[in-house]
Amino acid sequence: MPKLWNETIEEHRRAVRDAVLETTAVLVTERGLRSVTMSKIAEESGIGRATLYKYFPDVESIMTAWHEQQITGQLRELAELRDGPGGAGERLRTVLEAFALIQQRRHGHGPELGALLHRGDQVAGAEQHLHRFLSELLAEGVRSGDIRDDVSPDELATYCLHALAAAGVLPSRAAARRLVSVTLTGLRPSAAE
Repeated sequence: MPKLWNETIEEHRRAVRDAVLETTAVLVTERGLRSVTMSKIAEESGIGRATLYKYFPDVESIMTAWHEQQITGQLRELAELRDGPGGAGERLRTVLEAFALIQQRRHGHGPELGALLHRGDQVAGAEQHLHRFLSELLAEGVRSGDIRDDVSPDELATYCLHALAAAGVLPSRAAARRLVSVTLTGLRPSAAE
């Protein structure tokens, strides 16, 4: 089979899969997880039920795939910010603000959907990855003098992630940014140093 044909098939499959993921996420957000059926997803996606079942066995598997896609995108976004321009302190602020805003969006899942989406190995792996790269950024900040050196970067990463998880219940982006400022204050070297 010519390579162009394979790429076209793969593009089609990716487009169908993406349409199913997005349609399902919208339907679940609007109606709740238990109210969404495979038939409704197929109808709203513009594909047949048989085709849908070739991609996914049930609604939960679609939402899990959607969530994995979201996590991958969020980690990519945070890594790009971490690797962006500016000093360690500036990039740390940017990463922490983005993480706080992700936490705010995540809180909107609701308890039933949150329980489904946050139980897998994918989430645990993403959290470990995030912790590791945040620790590395904090270590860079210690070396540049932007971050305190009396607490290990690993412990400071844990502090940041737990402190900013609270952004999930804050009422606004401004409140999340204030929480980031408070968190950053705890990371600064003391005046006596």
